[in-house]
Amino acid sequence: MEYLFIIIILIFSIVIHEVSHGAVANLLGDPTAKHAGRLTLNPIKHLDPMGSVILPLLLILIKSPFLFGWAKPVPINPYNFRDQKYGSAKTALAGPAANLILALIFGLALRFLPAPIVSSGLVFMFSYIVYINLLLAIFNLLPIPPLDGSHLLYTFLPYSMENIKVFLNQFGIFILFFIIFFLFRWVILIINWLFALIVGTPLFS
Repeated sequence: MEYLFIIIILIFSIVIHEVSHGAVANLLGDPTAKHAGRLTLNPIKHLDPMGSVILPLLLILIKSPFLFGWAKPVPINPYNFRDQKYGSAKTALAGPAANLILALIFGLALRFLPAPIVSSGLVFMFSYIVYINLLLAIFNLLPIPPLDGSHLLYTFLPYSMENIKVFLNQFGIFILFFIIFFLFRWVILIINWLFALIVGTPLFS
């Protein structure tokens, strides 16, 4: 049952992430996601069987400290943006920002709700919501394609450094796997620190 709750929380969080991309794109003049029926919180519209269920479940079963997943990306056409310079960056930032807001809401609730009304089940659920959303926010902000952070980097990267963009597009996936397998403990340390900063106690204490 615990695993089921974690999967549900992850699906909820990645759906919010993707819908936020589409909603901001729509506000900026690109209705592609809206016309595709993707501006909905119905998870069926967003689920990717491998990224939303199978991979997260496998990571949980092997007790990996790294829990991650993805939904089907919302379709976006950057040529529709009224703001051609910063539209892509704003849309990319929307997903991690939504995850960070969720982490803040549930983390501050954990911190300030009176102890008598906070059951152990509620602490478990809210803690995982904070943890998973911090993980999604921080990981997606890495400036490596296909993560959201790469769109932010490309927006502000001067043309004279275009070779960096070419390099990342070619080798980004390999860099990403290197980070996951060899450097991810540093990402976890950042997430643990943010968790304690927001909630006021160490992770899952």
